[in-house]
Amino acid sequence: MKKAKLFSSIGILSLSAFALTACGKGNDNNNANNDDTKSVAKFPMETPKKAVKKGGTVKIAVETDTPFSGIFSQELSSEDVDSTVASPGQETLFDSDDNYRVTDKGAATRKLDSKNNTITINIKKGVKWSDGKQVVAKDYEYAYEILANKDTACQRYSSQFELLKGLKEYHEGKAKTISGIEMPDGENGRKLILHFTELSPSMYNAGSRSLWEGVEPYHYLKDVPFAKLKSSDKIRKNPLFFGPYKMEKLVRGQSATWVPNEYYWRGKPNLDKIVVSVISPNSASQAIKSHKFDVIPVINTQWPQVKETKDVNFIAQIPIAYHYLGFKVGKWDSKLSKNVENPKAKMNNKYLRQAIGYAMNVDAVNKRYTYSLTFRVKTLVPQQFGDFYDKSEKGFDYNLKKANEILDKAGYKKKGKWRVQPNGKPLTINVAAMSGDATKEPIIQNYIQQWHKVGLNVQLATGRLIEHNSFYDKLQHDDKGIDMYIGGWSTPTEPSPNPYYSETAPFNMTRFVTEKNNKLLEEMNSQKALNHKYRVQKFHEWQKYMNDEAYVIPIDNSYQISAINDKITGYSLKPSEGNNGHPLWYKVGYAK
Repeated sequence: MKKAKLFSSIGILSLSAFALTACGKGNDNNNANNDDTKSVAKFPMETPKKAVKKGGTVKIAVETDTPFSGIFSQELSSEDVDSTVASPGQETLFDSDDNYRVTDKGAATRKLDSKNNTITINIKKGVKWSDGKQVVAKDYEYAYEILANKDTACQRYSSQFELLKGLKEYHEGKAKTISGIEMPDGENGRKLILHFTELSPSMYNAGSRSLWEGVEPYHYLKDVPFAKLKSSDKIRKNPLFFGPYKMEKLVRGQSATWVPNEYYWRGKPNLDKIVVSVISPNSASQAIKSHKFDVIPVINTQWPQVKETKDVNFIAQIPIAYHYLGFKVGKWDSKLSKNVENPKAKMNNKYLRQAIGYAMNVDAVNKRYTYSLTFRVKTLVPQQFGDFYDKSEKGFDYNLKKANEILDKAGYKKKGKWRVQPNGKPLTINVAAMSGDATKEPIIQNYIQQWHKVGLNVQLATGRLIEHNSFYDKLQHDDKGIDMYIGGWSTPTEPSPNPYYSETAPFNMTRFVTEKNNKLLEEMNSQKALNHKYRVQKFHEWQKYMNDEAYVIPIDNSYQISAINDKITGYSLKPSEGNNGHPLWYKVGYAK
């Protein structure tokens, strides 16, 4: 399962850093749990501010039990791991403040004109690719082409982008260019005027899924056919970026070495080198204690092992993210470029889905084994979005009695040990989950045991946990052997759920489609939704609707803790000090 200027682009989360462990025998450590939660809640989001000296190497750990895929394109990549590996060089065009509102401090400025339904973008002079070429208007148009061209099969594309005039026609192959993109100074100019059918409320925030925020080097990639971009060495091995560092060396799937980009528009960064390396989640705590890395995430189940570590600064945040249980109820139709629900799908009974949700003992698992650093979430809208989050929703608390009653009323009668379908046929449910650290197997087995308690014959798809890349490949290609799965999102900083739950969103991997969902998503992003009260109302209606239908059941989120070498300064997770969920690396360095 992929931040803002915390998560400015949607991504799929690896579960390792959010790992749980299963209920079983052990000491009840509730007081320690509460103490740990209180202490982590007080952690800052940045390292202490100190004078910086030039030079030095910073080693960053990426925790994953599989090689990273290494797709270094904001349009084509869908995983947080790739984003972390690319972060020293990869920036978006726009910076934001701590409320996720776009500022003029980034590589480009923008001006919204609601009267004419246009957005004017000016790329700053001196913003250059790591080969010395100025970032130009065509680079922005080209990013949109990558996003929308059918040959790229881009997972990030959804109908929400089609507010841009001509994008739908381009996506469907009816037009060779995107009519809504105007370049008044030509392709090599730095100005763009984007023409929309209307401006969406989401466009006023960073991370909008109605307005793309990335660029790609057209001069470098133009000779690569769209269908081959994702596998091209120019994306996978020798990418260009306009950020503070450029890639010097890549060991595919394992590590990336970065050195200063001499053309960086903000000036020379502080460090001589950044090395990003893969580490197994099971080795993370020892790596922290031995100071093997300068920047390394803490796995919450390992917190007691590392919390007394000296010479590190612990920083923390609650990311705009969550894990969820999704139910497969349809397929992706590549010809129509949309999800198509199957009314006869095994999991297409909301009462079955609700019961499965109520049978999960999420609170007990988190309270007892993750030191309360992981916690149950109740809706599919993160709480950080303020009044858009419906605090009245209770979600799926643990209630075996309710689960059994729902199944009985829905006709899932017991026949021996297991329940059968309402038509009397046997019911076997295959659940898919990713491999990860040593806690992953027991947590999934715990949930399977809970489902068994209500008479549901649930078993692991493929008989084992699935390697990260294979897991998402199976979901995206609607593997017939998967009935439900545990995944997760790092969501955009604009709260609209359209990019991952709409009819035209490839990320909607459950493939559910309903008229009411379409209507609510459209209403919350309409012109009428420029009225904040109206938009909040629609968000609340959607959360209630989604919890009732239970196509996707929210599970949990976690404190995200990092251990940073205490000699490092300038490392911040604040939205105003970050880019794509990572620090602004040009500011990071060793203290004098």
